[in-house]
Amino acid sequence: APLRGIDGFSHLVLTRCGAQLDEKSRDYLHRVRAATKLMSQLIDDMLGLARVTRQEIRKQSVDLSALAREIILRLCAVPPARSVEVEIAEGLTVQGDCGLLGILLENLLGNAWKFTAKREHPRIAVGRQPASGGGAEVFFVRDNGAGFDMAYAEQLFGAFQRLHSVEEFPGTGI
Repeated sequence: APLRGIDGFSHLVLTRCGAQLDEKSRDYLHRVRAATKLMSQLIDDMLGLARVTRQEIRKQSVDLSALAREIILRLCAVPPARSVEVEIAEGLTVQGDCGLLGILLENLLGNAWKFTAKREHPRIAVGRQPASGGGAEVFFVRDNGAGFDMAYAEQLFGAFQRLHSVEEFPGTGI
C-alpha cells in the first residue's frame, strides 16, 4: 500500500503539475514511479518464493509435457505476438508436486521465452535425457537465447541474482 501511494501521488503530481515542471523534474518523477513498480514486483516475488518454500509437498504423477504446452500457450497469448519454434517431447511424466513443478516450468519457460526475444529464429525445447551410468534421468528446458558467462554459473539459481541488466532483459531475478 505505501508503494501504491508513492506511485499514485507521483502520478498526480505529473498530471497536475507536469506542464509546469522542467524536463529533469518530470524525469525524476518518472524514475520514482518506475522504482516503486520494481520494488512492488520484488516484494511480490519474495512473498511468492516464501509461499513456495513453506507448502507441503504432495507427490503424484505429473505430465510435464502437458504442463509445458499449457505454459507455452499462455506465453504465446501475451503481446507482442512472436513466432517461436517450440519442441516439447511427449510422455514426460514424473512423480512430484504438480504445483511446484508448474512453478518451476513457468519460471524456466518464461525465462527461455524472455531470453530468446532478441533472436531471429528463437527455439525452445523441453525434453528428457536418458539416464547414463546408473544416474537419474535428466529433464531439460533448452533454448537458443542470450545465454550467460559460465564464470557466473553458480549464481544462476540464486534468488534475485541477475546475469543480465534490467535494461537488456526485464525482471527481478526470481
